Amino acid sequence: MSDTHGLKLLSTLHEDGRLVVELAEETLPAPKGGDVLVRLEAAPINPSDLALLFSAADLQNADYGEGRIIARMPDGARRALAGRVGQPMTIGNEGAGTVIAAGEAPEAQALLGKRVAVIGGGMFAQYRLIGADACMTLPDGATAEQGASAFVNPLTALGFVETMKRGGHKAIVHTAAASNLGQMLVRITQEDGIPLVNIVRNEAQAAILRGLGAEHIVDSSKEDFTAQLQSAIAATGATIAFDAIGGGALISQILHAMEQVVSKDEPYSRYGSNRTKQAYIYGGLDMSPTILTRSFGFAWNIGGWLLFPFLQSTDAETLERLRQRVRDNLTTTFASHYKARISLAEALKRDAVLDYNARRTGEKYLIVPH
Repeated sequence: MSDTHGLKLLSTLHEDGRLVVELAEETLPAPKGGDVLVRLEAAPINPSDLALLFSAADLQNADYGEGRIIARMPDGARRALAGRVGQPMTIGNEGAGTVIAAGEAPEAQALLGKRVAVIGGGMFAQYRLIGADACMTLPDGATAEQGASAFVNPLTALGFVETMKRGGHKAIVHTAAASNLGQMLVRITQEDGIPLVNIVRNEAQAAILRGLGAEHIVDSSKEDFTAQLQSAIAATGATIAFDAIGGGALISQILHAMEQVVSKDEPYSRYGSNRTKQAYIYGGLDMSPTILTRSFGFAWNIGGWLLFPFLQSTDAETLERLRQRVRDNLTTTFASHYKARISLAEALKRDAVLDYNARRTGEKYLIVPH
């Protein structure tokens, strides 16, 4: 097979604070060994992709040209991102497409002609050369669009449940709960009989979850939010939370509500309850500082949660079990929905950029590279 030519998106931060996001041509050699060449047909724009694609660049006042965006990066963000200055970054954690060429290794040859979901970065492109172990064969009849989001959100939602079990917790609190990921978590916990407290930000999001049959839905915009949150935690016994917001006081409010519930079952102590309350921040919908008002005793932990470190901590048997569950329920439990479908070039148009970079719940975009 001869070399393959295609287009990909690159994001480069320059020393002078300019962020350049552009379409670039690339040439990919024929795959060897355990590598395969995938013709990418669909790739979702996830929040984690946006952090690498644009970070905190000023997109409102950027220069939008044909196949290129030039934006200014604030000085503080520029200093924080010093490690990536001058390095063109490929974008896109996951996608799906068809294997059009394969190396000589049996595991690569077994994928030739198959439609696969792929993880490993660089998916905002027309083609991707990658190891066969980064591919998951899609069920017969599944489309690339159905398989495009088969890794990040499904394995994150399943990872929350596995993390809950590892920590000895029995119920979960989840924020930004009407997102694609949040809807998957609702379906997973319903199937597994795990109580779930869903925190949303408005009535429209609450309605989405009611339509899925979610039992415990708390709207943070309501005046009685604190009381409703405490009531939902009391009903479920939740002592672990996964937060997509990051900034503000929400984590503190959740931990406080947990403490109010669990302390009722213990003798009074000036140090608070002995029951450990765990909160994980896994997103940054609010990039302001995380504010903690320490009204929740001393038995608490706050940390970050990311998918790839979780996967690295998981044994091969468990990981295959999770992946098989995704394959078996790709169009039901793990179905994703998209607001719009755009080409690589359209992904650099001002109106589209400002819309998908707003990161509104339930408004995911899908890139169709060809």
